[in-house]
Amino acid sequence: MTAKQIHLAAHFPGVNNTTVWSDPEAGSHIEFSSFVKLAQTAERAKFDFFFLAEGLRLREQGGEIYDLDVVGRPDTFTVLSALAAVTDRLGLAGTINSTFNEPFEVARQFASLDHLSAGRAAWNVVTSWDAFTGENFRRGGFLPQDQRYSRAETFLRTAWELFDSWRGDELVADKESGRFLTDGGHFAHRDAHFDISGRFPVPRSPQGRPVTIQAGDSEEGREFAAATADAIFTRHGTLEAGQAFYSDVKGRLAKYGRSPHELVILPAATFVLGDTDAEAHEIAHEVRLQQVSEQTAIKFLEQLWNTDLSDHDPNGPLPSFDPVVGDLISKGRASVRMHRDPVATAHEWRQLAEAKHLSSRELIIEVTGRQNFIGSAETVASAMNDLVQADASDGFILVPHVTPGGLDRFADEVVPRLQERGVFREDYRGPTLRDHLGLN
Repeated sequence: MTAKQIHLAAHFPGVNNTTVWSDPEAGSHIEFSSFVKLAQTAERAKFDFFFLAEGLRLREQGGEIYDLDVVGRPDTFTVLSALAAVTDRLGLAGTINSTFNEPFEVARQFASLDHLSAGRAAWNVVTSWDAFTGENFRRGGFLPQDQRYSRAETFLRTAWELFDSWRGDELVADKESGRFLTDGGHFAHRDAHFDISGRFPVPRSPQGRPVTIQAGDSEEGREFAAATADAIFTRHGTLEAGQAFYSDVKGRLAKYGRSPHELVILPAATFVLGDTDAEAHEIAHEVRLQQVSEQTAIKFLEQLWNTDLSDHDPNGPLPSFDPVVGDLISKGRASVRMHRDPVATAHEWRQLAEAKHLSSRELIIEVTGRQNFIGSAETVASAMNDLVQADASDGFILVPHVTPGGLDRFADEVVPRLQERGVFREDYRGPTLRDHLGLN
């Protein structure tokens, strides 16, 4: 049986608890040269795409700016459009919110990016959950979860109508007759969320529609992805969790008339390389200590306990009291939503800390880790390939802990080993991102 091909993307994360901005080798998280460096390394290694997340408001905690998370996320379209001029084949994926924007404007921007990049645009469609972020926008507030996904799906399908309002043969540009355009761009859409009509001003782009990425993990998010997405950005990257997610979401495609190969599943993953596995694990330990400083550990504890813990000893045991119920002290941080039952989570953390004899900081290091490939280049290549061949994923969105040079060693040492195994391309096989992802 032919081995599955691995898909790889590079995430430029900005300042958060994944990146080590204080590392001597770390550069700016906002200067264009940093974006160029990471993108050109990814393209040199024949990655599928470069990925930008979204930060619509500086997060706060305890009434103050949470300066550990997140800055370094300038406007998506500005950055990706500039990168289109300094890359040739790399896909350019951006996160754009469907809660606060309007379909016409977003469709116009993505259609323009797809033209500027000759068919390399991708849209990570997300919803926003909190009124705090909504205060930055005209409508303010936010929507209940079921309405957010209802609006998101309608938003996306409305944008598709705009993309499809051009067939692709309307521009004739006949200099002899003087006729430039035959027709095109008619649209009229009305539903519970949008009532728009007119002419869409951007002719059909090279991909027709940009690649659609989705990043939700709720029941509504999985169903939305099965119905509409070309790729999913997920947090389930280990063998058992990855296989369960992979099987669940791909199993939903049939009822929408879709085949499993029409959806690419890509968990986020970090990596640490060394000359030997032992050296890599030593480096990885130091990296985690840098990622979860004493200050960061306290911030994470405060998010669950929902109270000021500035006097808590991060090298001692977890707080002995239960989390405080009430208005959240953390504003704008999506991961807080994962603590649906803070008291139960605190009990689970205490049991884990007691069983493994972990301090508060060590516990936070344990519970905030994500899929992490650690070892020599040979070990990392083997581990990644094993997960993909076992249908735990179709590839990975890699998040280097140092920006912008953190991808270099992976490109130079791991990618060639994947190519030797015949599971990763040696060159791009087409001009568009859909070609890279096998979606055509």
